[in-house]
Amino acid sequence: MKEAINLLQQREKNILFLRFFKGKTQVEVAESIGISQAQVSRLEKGALDRIKRQI
Repeated sequence: MKEAINLLQQREKNILFLRFFKGKTQVEVAESIGISQAQVSRLEKGALDRIKRQI
């Protein structure tokens, strides 16, 4: 799993860290990094899908 995470872009890693380790909502993540909630949702889903495929 660590290898799969390392393949992600830094922005995707940051989103996953804030969502799952810091417990922030998509809206909170969006506000903290300056993008929309919809963009957070798309980036999060894409990152999780890539991790699943790698595993």
